[in-house]
Amino acid sequence: MVGENTVLESIEDSLACISGLREEVGPIAAVCDVVIDALKSGRKILTAGNGGSAAEALHMAEELVGRFRGDRLSLPAVSLVADCTALTCIGNDYGFDCIFSRQVEGLGQAGDVLVVFSTSGNSRNLVLAVEAAKSRGVVSVALLGRDGGALAGVADHEIVVAGSATEHIQEAHQVLLHIILNEVESVFFTQEEL
Repeated sequence: MVGENTVLESIEDSLACISGLREEVGPIAAVCDVVIDALKSGRKILTAGNGGSAAEALHMAEELVGRFRGDRLSLPAVSLVADCTALTCIGNDYGFDCIFSRQVEGLGQAGDVLVVFSTSGNSRNLVLAVEAAKSRGVVSVALLGRDGGALAGVADHEIVVAGSATEHIQEAHQVLLHIILNEVESVFFTQEEL
């Protein structure tokens, strides 16, 4: 039998990680502005991540292209984790480290925004993607965890979730993702439409 204490401990750990976002309100607002400004300018959002963070990257893109809360026109977003043929082709020909950077080189245009998700910040393929974004004039946003890892200080904007448990960092990233999406829709649509 699962003990109630272990369940409660998991809930408390998750709450502590999410509560730490209170210390990141300024950077969170800045990231919302960057995404909104790009979309208002007709630019697109690119997303990337590995493993569970890939799921978050997919989630962000599909909510922008589809919808978050209200019916609206589709907003341009592409998840770089979605095309298995591109991932396997690039991985086979250039190596796994290049699966996102190569796509940024081909799809990214000045003024677009690349959002990367990483609980450790140590994924080489994401570091290279951010570097490729910089070379193309693509604004980079890193949603990180722990101490930010190798990505700390590399992106144009970053939010580092304080915590050491991957699952709780991902839960906080979900909260961040939903905040960003809510702010996007609040700009593009009236409250009545939501």
